[in-house]
Amino acid sequence: MMTASPAEQRPRRSRAVARRRKFYRVDDFRSVGDSFSFELENAKELPSGLERISDLAETPRIVFDRSAVRRPRDLAPLWYAWLISDRTKAVFESVDPNGFVFAPCTVRVPKGTWDRPPYWLCQVVRVLDALDECRSRLNIGVCDDPHMRNFGQKYYGFGGRTELVFREDLIGDAHIFRMAYYDSWAICDEELRNACKSAGLKIYFTDVLNYR
Repeated sequence: MMTASPAEQRPRRSRAVARRRKFYRVDDFRSVGDSFSFELENAKELPSGLERISDLAETPRIVFDRSAVRRPRDLAPLWYAWLISDRTKAVFESVDPNGFVFAPCTVRVPKGTWDRPPYWLCQVVRVLDALDECRSRLNIGVCDDPHMRNFGQKYYGFGGRTELVFREDLIGDAHIFRMAYYDSWAICDEELRNACKSAGLKIYFTDVLNYR
């Protein structure tokens, strides 16, 4: 009678169990250089930097230039928020409705009216302390600049090659989040990325395991 070796005796892990989720940075600044520009007409009446858009005193008024009319984008950075198309909002809400907050915008164009689908301000509101710092490659320090809002707190710095590994047990069923110690980046998983790609959205994503 043959006896299995120790390696053979170990139960096989299914591919579904063994495969780790992939994560990406929503690379909002990749829109720079494309034929798209706009102005927030009533910026002075809104919170500085649009840090919170959940309770705006008035509706943001966006003015697109002529190039934007010819080639509107699906996502563009606007301080601490994003300006997104209506179809982008539909995808975000379908994949992770609790990860975002949205504010409707009024849109106009020079010497004309906007007769296309609406645009929205959007923010990722979920913040997770889920980075596996021991397995990641990045700079970790404490902010010593008293003029910074995170003075005296831990921060993440990125220079050269960066590799970010996240603890899936702390992420759970979330599909998008911002990092607790670097909230400038929005991190999404493969499911949200694939949904955007399937919908034909012009949104760029960068693999956080090989970020330069």
